[in-house]
Amino acid sequence: MIGLSVLIPVFNHDVRPLVRALLAQVPDWHGPVEIRCLDDGSQESFRVLNRELAELPGVVYAELERNVGRAAIRNQLAATARYAWLLLLDNDSRLPDDQFLARYRAARQLAPVLVGGTCYETSPPPDAALHLRWLYGCRREARPAAVRQRAQHGQLTLNNLLIQTSIFRELGLDESLTRYGHEDTKFGWLLRRAGITVCHLDNPVLHDGLEAAPVFLQKTHDAVRNLVQLYRAEGLGADTRLLGAALRLQRWGLSEAVRTTFSLRQTQVQRNLLSARPSLRQLDALKLYWLLTELR
Repeated sequence: MIGLSVLIPVFNHDVRPLVRALLAQVPDWHGPVEIRCLDDGSQESFRVLNRELAELPGVVYAELERNVGRAAIRNQLAATARYAWLLLLDNDSRLPDDQFLARYRAARQLAPVLVGGTCYETSPPPDAALHLRWLYGCRREARPAAVRQRAQHGQLTLNNLLIQTSIFRELGLDESLTRYGHEDTKFGWLLRRAGITVCHLDNPVLHDGLEAAPVFLQKTHDAVRNLVQLYRAEGLGADTRLLGAALRLQRWGLSEAVRTTFSLRQTQVQRNLLSARPSLRQLDALKLYWLLTELR
């Protein structure tokens, strides 16, 4: 029988509802299942809540003394996994229904790597500070499988990823990316280079952990820095829309002029992104400005 190890990095989130929802669907996998939760330096209040999970059958809960980051903690979880398949989930995910594991079990013969996708609530959150993250998720991340499959390796996300354990352990995540963002970009490139097929499914999890706009903007800035790091170290990312635009501006000798012009509007753009009606075009412009600044 084929076993499944569900890997959940935990950071300042109550993962008990997610774990219990997964346990209810374990019989649908038709094989042994373990759920491994590793806390990455959370506040004590969250650790107290999540320690209850250690008492549940089929659940392994452990804690790290200090935060090691998104790539390193997933690598650690994978190194201790017992079974042939890994299911990577973020701790702020919610299962869409009671058929989540059943759909993965039915599809696992399609490819050694399966991506289920992410979805968001259809209505904006009542808190205006969360509108930017919700809008970005709905417009940029919640894509149907047919759209994601057109760029199978470029549309890969680590959240809600089902992958054969041997492949993940062989390739691993780049732990030099200590900031937020683009671990999945690097991993997708490694899969493509190795000739490993990625199959996208309509089996999304609901993103249940929207960040306030200032936090999301900081994470987005960190992701831009990681993209530049990958480009300079390994030549990766030039095929992304953002970096491709920046490199064209450099070739045309326009990057400094664009950067200087945008710097005059930066305060206005930031004000829009922190408002109840943010514009993703303004976010794109801000990301391009950050990228041009990093590439100087």
